[in-house]
Amino acid sequence: MTADVWLPFPPDKIDGLPDALRYRFWNGGPQYPADPADCAFYVVPYMQGMEVALRPLGAMTNLRVVQTLSAGVDHVRPGLDRLPAGVQLCNARGVHEASTAELTLTLVLASLRGIPDFVRGQQREEWQSGFRPALADKTVLIVGYGSIGAAIEDRLVPFECARVARVARSSRTTERGQVHAFTDLPELLPEADVVVLSTPLTEQTRGLADAEFLAGMKDGALLVNVARGPVVDTEALLAELESERLHAALDVTDPEPLPAGHPLWHAPGCLISPHAGGPTSAFMPRATRLLASQLTRFAADEPLDNVVLTTE
Repeated sequence: MTADVWLPFPPDKIDGLPDALRYRFWNGGPQYPADPADCAFYVVPYMQGMEVALRPLGAMTNLRVVQTLSAGVDHVRPGLDRLPAGVQLCNARGVHEASTAELTLTLVLASLRGIPDFVRGQQREEWQSGFRPALADKTVLIVGYGSIGAAIEDRLVPFECARVARVARSSRTTERGQVHAFTDLPELLPEADVVVLSTPLTEQTRGLADAEFLAGMKDGALLVNVARGPVVDTEALLAELESERLHAALDVTDPEPLPAGHPLWHAPGCLISPHAGGPTSAFMPRATRLLASQLTRFAADEPLDNVVLTTE
């Protein structure tokens, strides 16, 4: 089997690649490394935006696999109608769970304990003592209980939360207990001190945290978004923040990147990180292991992991 594989990293940086494939390095630059029509396996450049991700798809007439290096595939879905039937779309399950869960706990703890206020106080040489909320004894609701949601719960275990509730697209039972369906949110939201959004962006979840969702949260609750910006209705969230009824910690925003002058930057009780959940030192080792494994399977004509869908 001989086929072109487009990689966003130089192939000599990835251990364990099978010799049977031809590797082309492309990370979104203006010049393609080869004819896109010869590409059979396309690894989407990481964090280069939708325009880059979709640019070569229409010319990839012999494509068989699209592999993202992100957990979400929303930046690729708009281009799937350009592809021939039978193309498999695979995500990066297993790559981002640890680092995204780490950041989630960082945002929760920093927001509850007032770390941004401490930083500003240090800059002004002000000693700001007093009581702050703790994560201990709080109820946490995880909305989006896939592999990242489960990794977040793993890291909540030592913090002595009163309860962790889980919500996903459909209800099921896990070793840790019940996973509720989205339809149960009206009953769960008023009980949660911290609501973590870790769901994929789909038509079902776009605008999920709208005015009604936010109004259902208890006074003083914290909303943490490590999913995608459009999962939250920005205007509705701003109204709650400006009234100081809710707090928020956002790793993703809508729009994104958040432009200068946007009111979210200075909204009361809002902590913002610049989509930092995935790009850490944990990314490259996990990403390259995934690619080596997937391409070994591909070269051997074995079933791939992490298949999200197959084009028709």
